[in-house]
Amino acid sequence: MALEDVTVALDWTPNSNHVGFYVAQARGMYADVGLSVKFISPHCDNYKATPALRVSAKEATLGLGPSETLFSYHSESEKPDLIAIATLLQQDLSSIATLKKSGINRPQELDGKRYASYGARYEGRIVQKMIQNDGGKGDYEEIVPAKLGIWSTLLEGKADATWVFSGWEGCAASIAGVELNEFRLSDYGIPYGYSPVLFCHPDTINSDSADKLSNFLLATAKGYAWAARQSCLEATKLFLKQVKQEHPDLLEEAVAQELVSESLNYMKNSFLASDGHWGHMDAAVWEAFLNWLQTEGLLTTYTQSRNPVPGVSVSLDELRQGNVGDPIAHDQINLKNVYTNRFLELARQKS
Repeated sequence: MALEDVTVALDWTPNSNHVGFYVAQARGMYADVGLSVKFISPHCDNYKATPALRVSAKEATLGLGPSETLFSYHSESEKPDLIAIATLLQQDLSSIATLKKSGINRPQELDGKRYASYGARYEGRIVQKMIQNDGGKGDYEEIVPAKLGIWSTLLEGKADATWVFSGWEGCAASIAGVELNEFRLSDYGIPYGYSPVLFCHPDTINSDSADKLSNFLLATAKGYAWAARQSCLEATKLFLKQVKQEHPDLLEEAVAQELVSESLNYMKNSFLASDGHWGHMDAAVWEAFLNWLQTEGLLTTYTQSRNPVPGVSVSLDELRQGNVGDPIAHDQINLKNVYTNRFLELARQKS
């Protein structure tokens, strides 16, 4: 029987976040449910195309990204309403980080400093709100280096802070003996959503793809469950072996064994919910983050651009300074169309 093709656009170069995918591939779990899966790592084009762009263009069946990507796409009429079908992690493991030696020990001290940004629509204003919630003005410089080099800008002192994943860059810093200050969004009144989530094009939802999506989630869930229950060493070895096979051009130092093992040890308890299932998304988490974005005035019509078009887009600086366009009405984004657990439920019925 011919296998159905599924292409997954990763949000970052292969790392411990993605362990369940590579385990499922290595252990034949995808082939067992009739799927041939390919992973696109952003290092292939130095992150010129985001996962959301790849899914929008139907270059990829599925993509990974933060939940605010979905809100952004649902806010723009010319873009497809991408739909999240699973979360990789049950907790937010990200933070805004500074080097401890910088003396920047709390968000308010980021006023007047340099923040290395991914250039996302809400990112700079979320950081601004964190600073303000800590008593600062939220007045800082937002620089936009190449995405895959952002972590280096912090280490090299070219930036004073950036958004990191504690289970990856945080572990890398620990191994290197670099001390960080990490500011969690939740500690400053920001109910950040799921990150990353697995999403697809609405046409995939509307087409006869229920079996393909549920089969993919069934195999992926088994991969994450296996990784969560094995020793970090065993999971690391299998992950690295499969990554090397899938991405022979990826530099070995990008996925060093010590880092992967340390990272898996840090996050393995976040893969599965308390009931032992992977991927489930709670409505309360989505609602809290969306309501916060709307209440704080971040959910607005203008998008970010390096070449702004009057009345449509502005620079990141202008967004933080309040030139944001019109507010997006609460009922314009229907969460029922933003995410669904339906395919996870179908997958569990098959397990």
